[in-house]
Amino acid sequence: MTQFLSIISSFKLTTWLLIENMILRQQLEIFKRKQPRPQLRTKDRIFWVFLSSLWKNWRKCLIVVRPETVIRWHRQGFKIFWCYKSKSGKVGRPKIDPAIKSLVIKMAEENPLWGAPRIHGELLKLGFAVSERTVSNLLPVRNPKGTGQSWKIFLRNHLSTLCSIDFLTVPTFNFRILYVLIILSHDRRRVVHFNITEHPSALWTLQQVKEAFPWDSAPKYLIRDR
Repeated sequence: MTQFLSIISSFKLTTWLLIENMILRQQLEIFKRKQPRPQLRTKDRIFWVFLSSLWKNWRKCLIVVRPETVIRWHRQGFKIFWCYKSKSGKVGRPKIDPAIKSLVIKMAEENPLWGAPRIHGELLKLGFAVSERTVSNLLPVRNPKGTGQSWKIFLRNHLSTLCSIDFLTVPTFNFRILYVLIILSHDRRRVVHFNITEHPSALWTLQQVKEAFPWDSAPKYLIRDR
């Protein structure tokens, strides 16, 4: 068993030496280019972006540029890929037709007792395909300013019983997106639970909440985005 482990260790050492030798040769080739300043080509950038995703010690052998530059190349490639995939080049949600917006406001003003579900149903009858959430966002605020408890006061009063939940995204080398779920406790700014998935769903998120707060440890209030 000891001999087998030593063979594996020797093989790994030889592999890393070959990789390091290839890296140094690639950078030497860049410096040999007959120009006032060594110019990096597209294949050089692709080489380093690919290497940074495979070898954890790639920064030690990097000479021609800084590690931050390689990370920036990766982000630029990720951006170009998704712009090409979307084709339209437009960012964000499609704009709401001004006619629909004015109609929602008119319905809300003429029918004070109607809420978003009722107005949404009336719009569907008229042939306007919009979501109920969009209608809710277009409705004017009916409560006068200054009445009730402000959001700042609510947060301060219930700080010890508050938790927040949200997702952040992490791009990978092959242009996939990983979704990171974080549950944060506000009393001490402590991360209660986190997990990573490529395909988030309501059932998966619910399971994460159950794992974060087993038994009777759930907070009174849970703040979430949308």
